[in-house]
Amino acid sequence: MNRYLKLVHMEVHRFRWVLAILMGITAICQISSLIWKLDSELSLKKELLTQDIENRFQLSSPDLLTFEWAIFNTQMWFILPILACIGVLTVYVFFIWYREWFGRHTFIYRLLVLPTARRNIYLAKITALLLFVFGFISFQLVLLPIEHLLFKLVVPADQRADSHMVDAISRNQALVELIPRQFEQFLYYYGIGTIAVLAIFTAILLERSYRRLGILYGVLYLAGCVLAVISPVLFLGYGKLYTFVYPNEIYAILVIMCALVLCLSVWLGMRLLAKKITV
Repeated sequence: MNRYLKLVHMEVHRFRWVLAILMGITAICQISSLIWKLDSELSLKKELLTQDIENRFQLSSPDLLTFEWAIFNTQMWFILPILACIGVLTVYVFFIWYREWFGRHTFIYRLLVLPTARRNIYLAKITALLLFVFGFISFQLVLLPIEHLLFKLVVPADQRADSHMVDAISRNQALVELIPRQFEQFLYYYGIGTIAVLAIFTAILLERSYRRLGILYGVLYLAGCVLAVISPVLFLGYGKLYTFVYPNEIYAILVIMCALVLCLSVWLGMRLLAKKITV
């Protein structure tokens, strides 16, 4: 366990500055856009109300501003940094393995001769990626109360109304996808994502084990995983009016197929790392 934790620490330590930069960009984009939107709306309100009371109808905002309204009208500046983070983490799924072979002094040779089970290397990499994902989600959850506080500081008390944090999240499409309100939906989104990462890990190890032929093996394996997961939906008539299988049964089959892909990916990945990849 101690060696596994050291490997996790190594992976986190490698990516720490990239993750910090991504969090910084996210905070800057969201906070600056929120302040700019509120400031411009308050200035417009003041300008129009001093000219003519009838000009109130020209405003795009309600009489009293709410945090929910502010989050909805700045959601593009929430979406862009979140998409950037997702893109970087997606690339890092490949980089977390290939950097060992293509980095200086081929670090994979030293990594594989460590006095620990090779499965710890595999588990440390997937653990690190999950820590990055849930660390970013936690950062976003911490950032929302800070933005709510800034909203109260920028907007005078007589020009704002209270709104619940949950309602604010539900109005922002980026936050709805990042932080699902239902626990089952949360498990579905991030469970499928974890299975996809593990399948890609296995495809990478197939390529590293068999080189040129391994590319074909990796592509076929990923295609097989995708087909296995979507087959209950495609072939059992999910969502159709007339079908021989109940929706709950199709959902149960889908869960079973996802579990099989998960187990197969972990087993095959660890076996390849232990038996096929040599130094």
